[in-house]
Amino acid sequence: MECHTCDGSCQSECECGSESCFGEDLFFPLIGEEIPDFGGEIFHEETFKDVRLSDYRGKWLILFFYPADFTFVCPTELEDLAENYATFQELGAEILSVSTDTVYVHKAWHDHSDAVRKVTYPMFADPTGELCRTFGTYIEDEGISLRGTFVIDPDGVLQSVEMNSNAIGRNSSELLRKLRAAQFVRKHGGEVCPAKWTKAGDDTLTPGIDLVGKI
Repeated sequence: MECHTCDGSCQSECECGSESCFGEDLFFPLIGEEIPDFGGEIFHEETFKDVRLSDYRGKWLILFFYPADFTFVCPTELEDLAENYATFQELGAEILSVSTDTVYVHKAWHDHSDAVRKVTYPMFADPTGELCRTFGTYIEDEGISLRGTFVIDPDGVLQSVEMNSNAIGRNSSELLRKLRAAQFVRKHGGEVCPAKWTKAGDDTLTPGIDLVGKI
């Protein structure tokens, strides 16, 4: 894989000196690029299962990285997602929450937390941090992930990224807005969604020379 910072010639150690380049073994997907395939284990519907990201091709996929189970902001985020999960499913999207915990810790948290017990979407285990590193969310000196959200289209192409400090929680309503916008522009080529666009039927824009300087 090429380094997105230098010319791609770096190998095990990046000669360009960039902290964002980790050589040919890691690949940070960029907007408009196909994400790499990746396998791992999930806790879902009271069972442990092996999955690959490619299993979700053909539908929208949301990778929702968070720091750790049995913490503080994280259960509020996962609960918020759970309360809107049916809406995500109606839009043809699947959610994978991701942390560096094992599936056993996911299950224990799910069993003991009133908030997390509401979760019915798959909880992906990344104890080696490999998936987190691949998407650039891994904090090396802490062994946990930043709060990162990735919206991936049915072709496996990355369409939206959000990355937060671990002190700042996310809002599933805003994530739904981004998902709807990504779906709208995919279906309606040539149209774009301006600020505050929330759903089909809201005003959009069709970029062209006639609009230059008139907005």
